[in-house]
Amino acid sequence: MRRLVATCVVIAGLAVMGGLVVRPDGDTTQLGVGDAADTSAVAPAPNSAEPESDLDPPRDDIPGKEATNDEPPLSDTTDSDTTDSDTTDSGTTRDSTEIAVELENFGPRMSLTNLDGWLNTEITSLDDLAGQVVLVEMWTFGCRNCKARLPYNQRWYETYREQGFEIVGVHAPEFSFEAEVANIEQALVDLNVTWPVALDTDKRNFHRWQPGTTGYWPRSYLIDQNGDIRFDHIGEGSYDELEAAIEYLLANPPDPAA
Repeated sequence: MRRLVATCVVIAGLAVMGGLVVRPDGDTTQLGVGDAADTSAVAPAPNSAEPESDLDPPRDDIPGKEATNDEPPLSDTTDSDTTDSDTTDSGTTRDSTEIAVELENFGPRMSLTNLDGWLNTEITSLDDLAGQVVLVEMWTFGCRNCKARLPYNQRWYETYREQGFEIVGVHAPEFSFEAEVANIEQALVDLNVTWPVALDTDKRNFHRWQPGTTGYWPRSYLIDQNGDIRFDHIGEGSYDELEAAIEYLLANPPDPAA
């Protein structure tokens, strides 16, 4: 009996040292670095945006990549939004009367300055789009949450472009490989991004438009015909509300700015 107890103690000690979980049925499970001994497999609630924060751990979906400008790697989240996502899938018909439109005016938009160029367009400034409803979106092509928004943007672009709607993607890379223009150009083809893209390589505009200690990929700003921000959303979701805002502004343009 003593020998049996001693043997169990030794096995338990080796299991802990070796990163094993010994279950009551005698089965063992190897734990990876950072794993906990809890085998309940309860996942944390996912977020809907990738925040930029010095305190966040590096993203794990692109191993070995380095952040641009010697910045620390930035955090990643899951590719689903459980808090504010819509149940309407892209491509489905939405009854705009179901969404109440109450648009706040957040004041004039900022300009886009110190860019490294534009893709998919001949414009050189947001001023070239004056008089149109413009969706300005902070994004980077390696961001899973950003890519989740693209089907909705594509549908809106096809539906409303001829009515005076435009999209401008402000591409602010998180990692060095996302800063390479050739990689961006290929990603635009692969992801079917056909609207104008402003190259914000050093994230100057990314930070100016999002003051404070944290910026987000994606972040969507809807600009009215006078250049005022009328809708501001972080992350995935709120697709029906944003589309209703687009329709409302196209049908009810504000009085021209004095």
